Amino acid sequence: MKNLAKFLLFVLLVSAGISLLYDYRLKHGGLNLPSIRKSEKYTLASEPSVDSKQVASLETLNRERRALVSSVLPSVVAVKTSKKIGIRREYGLDPFEFFFGNQQRRFRSPRDESLVQSSLGSGVIVTNEGHIITNNHVVDQVDEIEVQLSDGRTKKARLVGADSQLDLAVLKIDDQGVKPLKLADSDTVQPGDFVLAIGNPFGLQETVTDGIISWKGRPNSTDFRGDLLQTNAAINPGNSGGPLINLRGEVVGINEQIVSSSGGSQGIGFAIPSNTVRTALESVLKHGRIIRGYLGIVSRALQSGQESSTDNEGVVIDQVMSGSPAAQAQLQPGDVIRKFNGRDVKNIGTLRNMVAQTELNKNVELEIVRDGKPLKVPTQIKEQPQDYQSSSVLPKRAPLQPQTPRQRSDEEAASSPLAAIHVEELTPEMARQLDLPDNVQGVLVTGVDPDSGVAELQKGDVIEEINQQPVTSVSDYNKIAAALEPSQPQVLSVCRHRARSFLVLRPR
Repeated sequence: MKNLAKFLLFVLLVSAGISLLYDYRLKHGGLNLPSIRKSEKYTLASEPSVDSKQVASLETLNRERRALVSSVLPSVVAVKTSKKIGIRREYGLDPFEFFFGNQQRRFRSPRDESLVQSSLGSGVIVTNEGHIITNNHVVDQVDEIEVQLSDGRTKKARLVGADSQLDLAVLKIDDQGVKPLKLADSDTVQPGDFVLAIGNPFGLQETVTDGIISWKGRPNSTDFRGDLLQTNAAINPGNSGGPLINLRGEVVGINEQIVSSSGGSQGIGFAIPSNTVRTALESVLKHGRIIRGYLGIVSRALQSGQESSTDNEGVVIDQVMSGSPAAQAQLQPGDVIRKFNGRDVKNIGTLRNMVAQTELNKNVELEIVRDGKPLKVPTQIKEQPQDYQSSSVLPKRAPLQPQTPRQRSDEEAASSPLAAIHVEELTPEMARQLDLPDNVQGVLVTGVDPDSGVAELQKGDVIEEINQQPVTSVSDYNKIAAALEPSQPQVLSVCRHRARSFLVLRPR
């Protein structure tokens, strides 16, 4: 009882001391209590600075643009992929070890944890049955594909078919309530046309940027981008596979790549034309693969003043393949193809697209110039043979199934774009100097051979992946590079400072 009394007395003394200290600090300003202030008088603006009648056309434009965006957003999806890249073995905590120390370590059992790599792209629904178009490099060599719809629902997606040469893939989801977008006629698209780019840059779903068609088919361009639509609408990593939309809410292209020195958008983006997309889609859905028509010629661009040409439109035949439609039509080296079935052949890219988009076994008429004289020659478009590799009019079809690796010659290895890239190990010190993210792993680009067609890469870039295969050392880089097919495009994941982007390298 005496001890209880002492305890209560101690509690009372402590309480009194705390109370006195509080009163003292309160009187001398020691506590930062909020002071009582009078309310401020304020008046908000009640009228806009511009009368809506003065900007009536802009108000109308705003409403129309909202209607356009809201009508197409439900058809754009986020494409989420995952790939198992290895197994990490971990040891779980054993309760005996927790209580008794290391002598019980022998009772610990290993647990295997899968290492999964995830990535994100975009896609667009193009059929009532739920078919989706995206880029091949978004879904290439992955274990699982999901798409997230605009209403937040997530669906498992099935890969119907893909083509690495065109960088297109067709997915399918089971949902009868989808809203497809129409594929426009990209032949009618012209520089200056207004367009919207929609996708998921950096994982920000349903991002809309606007711009114009900056360029379309420069005359006699031999660069692979000669077949693509250029736009200044902002395209960033994650936009790959998303649609480029015209004023009518139609798809004029599928966003594929950018040219950038920073890794982000700098106003130079490229999209695959919708006519190319339509041909590939119908081929995959009807035949389960991309079927390419071909003429069977090796061609080159028409030079100024050649063959009595004043407008430099057309292509010159350098070689005719034996047994090909061109051979059956008795075309000859030196012939200049000026028209294909009544349509002007402006350059090699134009002819390539016309042939690719022509129905197989269809009779067509070529208008050519031979020895300065115009001629009309009938022929029939056939399917490109699987071993057909040498034509500059149509590239070799990429195999849909993996093939057994073969030993490649030095000439083939040198033709790969990767052969022009020089790399070294990425050290922690160099990562700090380049202001790279803490988790970056890859090889450091030390130089790129001039005239290699890899101008988008620059010294100081870090290559983290090749075709979604992680690169952690120069040894990894060399092994992956040695196993690649030189005639196929390669997709690099590149880190520049603190920005990441994808870069598609085409064969030279």
